[in-house]
This record gives sequence, C-alpha cells and structure tokens, in this order.
Amino acid sequence: MITGTGGGQGRAAALLFAREGATVAGCDLKTEGAQETVEMVRAAGGVMTSTHPLDLADRDAVGDWVSAVVAEHGGVDILYNNASAPRFAAVAQMSVDDWRFTLRNELDVVFHVTSLAWPHLVARGGGAVVNVASMQGISAIRSAPGGFAHAATKHGVIGMTRELANEGGPHGIRVNAVSPGLIMSPATSAMADVPGVLDSFIERQVIKRLGEPEDVAQAALFLASDEAGFITGANLVVDGGYTVV
Repeated sequence: MITGTGGGQGRAAALLFAREGATVAGCDLKTEGAQETVEMVRAAGGVMTSTHPLDLADRDAVGDWVSAVVAEHGGVDILYNNASAPRFAAVAQMSVDDWRFTLRNELDVVFHVTSLAWPHLVARGGGAVVNVASMQGISAIRSAPGGFAHAATKHGVIGMTRELANEGGPHGIRVNAVSPGLIMSPATSAMADVPGVLDSFIERQVIKRLGEPEDVAQAALFLASDEAGFITGANLVVDGGYTVV
C-alpha cells in the first residue's frame, strides 16, 4: 500500500516497487495523476490498482480502502505513508485554518492509514511500514522560512515512527522513516520560482545536485525490503548532506 501515488515521490515509489515484484495498491486525491501512474506501472509490466479520489484524512474512506485492498489481495505486507500536504507561512501570518490543514494532511493521514492497516499487518505475521518525514523534522531550514508547521508535523512523524517500531516489534512489524531534503517534484516546484532558493540549498549540500523522487523511492524500497530486516525505528535522511553541516 502506497499513499499519494498521483505524482512525484509516490509515483516513483509505485514504479520502483512494482518493478521489484510488488503488487501495488495506491491512492490519491488527484484522479488524473493517480490513473496515469497506474497506466505507467502496467505499461512497464507491473501490477497496480488505485483508489482515487481518496481523502486520507477521512477515516471512513480510508477504512473502506484498506478493507478493499485486503479483500482483493488477501492482506498487507508493506505500508508506505508517502502522502502529505503542508502549508507554509511565518508564525504571525499563519491562520488557524492553515495550521490545522497541515496537521490534518501530514499527521492525521499517517495515523488513519497506519492504525487501520495495522491489524492486517499483525494478521499477516509481520511486515514493514515506511513513513515519509522530512529533513525539516530534524533541522531548521534558513533558506526556506515559514516551515514551522511542517517542521512540527514531521517531528511528529519521526516520533510516531519510533513509538510504532517499539509497538510493532513483538508482531514482526518494522517501522522506519525516510526524511527527504529538497526533492524536485510537483509539490516543491513553486520553490524553483523563488530566486536564489535552489542555489542556496545546493550550496549547503555535500552532493551538488537537486534531489529526485527516485532518490527517496530507493531509500524507501530498502527500508521495506528484507535487506533491512535488522533495522527498525530508524530515520534515513535523504538530503544530499544538507543536514551534515
């Protein structure tokens, strides 16, 4: 199960996981993008279904999605909580609506999907959960101010990951996080229009290039795989070395 497969990092993950032999069940609010991803996966020889549009903050709708996936495929082995949608503003300018929107679409969505899929992972005898956090969950970003709500939610995702790893251990469920840096995708395209922002990121990074959705998908694939069988509660930072200094 991969959330937010309508483009960007979610699409890259769907394509990569399917290429490695996974049967992918995706979802997104964006109907056109979600269907396009399904067609891309199938054209490459993979197996994928998708439920769209799906609001992951609607618990009843998420419950229906999880139940449908389990009914069709017999269970769940991997949950990749990729979907999120923040709003940015300086603290004095952020409205209560924007604050709650960020909490709803970056924390609530992870809680709803994970809590509803969890019993099926237990019934399966174990599995893997990968949560997408952010480097902003571990470091303030001077070149991109106004991200305090996003930072709060991604700190929360990292903390949730550690607690879920502890809770999942007895059931054979590993839970890890991946924290991307600046990854070029539809979600971050607006930053490319702000003069100097991309250059400031690359200047601070150890690896002098922009991140791509595939960089994050590869990290998630590893954490979900048997090769990471002795790893749980970890936060794998994929930021080109931005937070090293």
